[in-house]
Amino acid sequence: MSEFLSVPVKKPTDVDLIKPLKNIISSHYNTSDNPDNYTNAIEEFNKLRNQAVWKAYEKYESSLEIIYYYYDELISLDAKLAGSSLQIPFKWKDAFDKGSLFTGRASLTLTSFKYEIICVLFNIGALQSAVAATQILETDGGLKLAAKLFQLAAGIYKHIKETVNESFLQELTPDLNTEVLSALTYLMLAQAQEIFVLKTIHDQMKDVVIAKLCAQCAEYYSDTIKIMQKDFVRPLVGSSWISLVVGKFQIFYGLAEYFQSLVCKVNKEIGEEIARLQVAITNIKSGQQQSAKNLYQDYLTKATRALAEAEKDNNFIYHEAVPDSKSLNPISKALVAKPTPLPARLSSNFQDLFHDLMPVSIHQALTAYDVRKTELMNTEVNKLRESTQLLNSVLASLNLPAALEDTNGVSVPPSLIEKSEAVSKVGGIKHVEAMIEELPDLLKCNQEILDETEKMLDEEKQTDNTLRAQFNEKWTRTESEKLTAAIRNNLSAYKSMISSAKNADIIVREKYNTHRRAMEYLSVGYEEIEKALPSGSSSGGAENTSAVVNLKRLMEEVETIKAERDTIESELKSVTVDMKATFLSALAQDGAINEAELSNENLHKTYGALQEQVKESIGKQETLLRNIQIQNTEFCKEKDNCVASIHRENFLKELAAGFDAFNELVKNLQEGIKFYKDLTQHLVSFQNKVNDFVFARKTEKEELMRSLTQDASRISSTQPQGNPGENKKEPPPRPPAPHVDGSKTLPYPVYPQGMPLPYNSGLAYAYPPPPMPTTYNPYATLPQMHTYPPQQYQSLPYSPQQYQTYPFYQPPHQQ
Repeated sequence: MSEFLSVPVKKPTDVDLIKPLKNIISSHYNTSDNPDNYTNAIEEFNKLRNQAVWKAYEKYESSLEIIYYYYDELISLDAKLAGSSLQIPFKWKDAFDKGSLFTGRASLTLTSFKYEIICVLFNIGALQSAVAATQILETDGGLKLAAKLFQLAAGIYKHIKETVNESFLQELTPDLNTEVLSALTYLMLAQAQEIFVLKTIHDQMKDVVIAKLCAQCAEYYSDTIKIMQKDFVRPLVGSSWISLVVGKFQIFYGLAEYFQSLVCKVNKEIGEEIARLQVAITNIKSGQQQSAKNLYQDYLTKATRALAEAEKDNNFIYHEAVPDSKSLNPISKALVAKPTPLPARLSSNFQDLFHDLMPVSIHQALTAYDVRKTELMNTEVNKLRESTQLLNSVLASLNLPAALEDTNGVSVPPSLIEKSEAVSKVGGIKHVEAMIEELPDLLKCNQEILDETEKMLDEEKQTDNTLRAQFNEKWTRTESEKLTAAIRNNLSAYKSMISSAKNADIIVREKYNTHRRAMEYLSVGYEEIEKALPSGSSSGGAENTSAVVNLKRLMEEVETIKAERDTIESELKSVTVDMKATFLSALAQDGAINEAELSNENLHKTYGALQEQVKESIGKQETLLRNIQIQNTEFCKEKDNCVASIHRENFLKELAAGFDAFNELVKNLQEGIKFYKDLTQHLVSFQNKVNDFVFARKTEKEELMRSLTQDASRISSTQPQGNPGENKKEPPPRPPAPHVDGSKTLPYPVYPQGMPLPYNSGLAYAYPPPPMPTTYNPYATLPQMHTYPPQQYQSLPYSPQQYQTYPFYQPPHQQ
């Protein structure tokens, strides 16, 4: 029925990627321990290029995924090699070159990854057009795939057109000229629109819809003709392309008129039907002659038959005047085919061969940013939790809101029943006890790993010192202290973390012991609480006073502010920002990274609004506590007897404090267990790297000892054997101590295996800072004991001495 054009591919040339990439990676970038570790990745990348630019074109359909994968790998590697002095000569020939002298240069060589990317992307569009052109259009699946691929190709050529002038200053091959790329874009869109026409016909949609799609298809082919007729493009694409495009423009103009004539037939507009059929037949015939192909012949036959029937009916029945073709109303258009934007990834299962490759400066910037981010997040979370703890302590000391509910003479305040049910729902005190019992085992596991790691380092150091004392100046290898200084620092850092965690465990257990009785009552249910709760109301008949009403309203505000803080804390912890792209972009543009400026800018942008919410919440609490103090004073005055039920009120306060302690303990213990488990993974990694280092030192030691033993044997065998009575001659001069080249005798040519290049360190061997769990620093949010400065007492709405006796008293930090 139809014929489609596919874009010819650019012809590549062979190029050696292995040696240049090895040189770049080894001289410019941090490769964690050894540049040779990327040998396999480089060789795979080299094979991938050969498959993508050569073998991939043997079978079009199966080659798309291969060239997609190579393109994605190019994009990823180009971002990592940005700014490097890449010296790989990529040579590509013009796609349309036929050896003519009038089409400019037949090929171009540039040492630029961006040039390789553009050429590969051009060929991706070409392959997509080839696969689309070979689809079986009688099936729904074939139509859908063809339409998809033509639109993808249009998007690719549009993308190249928009970026090629920005990326290259010199003139490229003719196929990458912006006019040529515009022509290819419109050609792909026209052919995609044609597929949509066939799809609507296949689905037997309404004639009016098909007519609109045909009209738009004719317009796309018309736009393609305008560009192909330009002086630069015409000799490039050739007369056969132009003839086919012109023919299709006329055919689809005629098809639009044909399907519109069917609409006229339904509407009994016989005169217009005849006029449109005449236009349709004329244009379809002209298009077939222009393209020299019998395209859409079946519709020409249908139009001819329909015209004969319409003229016969009009002559015998309707006698309508046939309007002039120029007076016919233009057919409206339905634009369906559009360029598909180039996606971030073309391959469906891309796995970066160089996923670990990053410049040292990027590593430094990302590490520093994570530290800043964690500190900021922990600071804001601490502010919220300290404020909430202070709020809970004040309310517990005032027996709120239980005192308000006690005004109704109920046996157990409803809020206390809700708290008991909430505690029981999550497992009660047994749940807390189970988590507390889990901590020692987790701590012991981490401690054993760290002790074993330190033992390995100590043994290696002791062995080195012993041999150094034995061989003196002959023992020429680097001292252990110089090599392990950074490792020891990391060891100390991990020890400090475990020490902090132990202190946190103590705080947790003390808190548990302090509120154990209250949590036990809350866990068994309100029936047991009712039995233990002293009888009597602490308020008499004060349930309808203004103070009670106001306090109830203030208690609702308390619950609101707590819910808001839970949301803010969750948002603070869930913020994820990928700064890698930002740092890479800065490195590519400026050649350096201003980590502090970029990090502060991003942190302010990311956390600024949340920090304001924290500040507002704390400020709102100060006003709230002041109002609670005022209303509670009025409430006490209105009660019949404020001290008549002191035992009942104290018990209610104890239970309220126990509920707050339970929630905090659950949160602290969950974070503590997660911290210990995360730390275990880091310590295992740390231990493995230390083990690699110790093994490398052992190998070095054995090589050096073997060399010293051989030298000693040679000296002994050449020593002259003098007679007992003779004067001894001076022994021959001692040969110099053998020089140990670590790059040849060690399994790690430059740096110990598994040891990343140190940041800002002059040591030959070093170790990076230990990876710290960033989501939780040992119980960082547990309360610390503070006291108010004397000058702050007057600004408080209550006496600080009144609340310091309660276990959750937590004054805010001094500003």
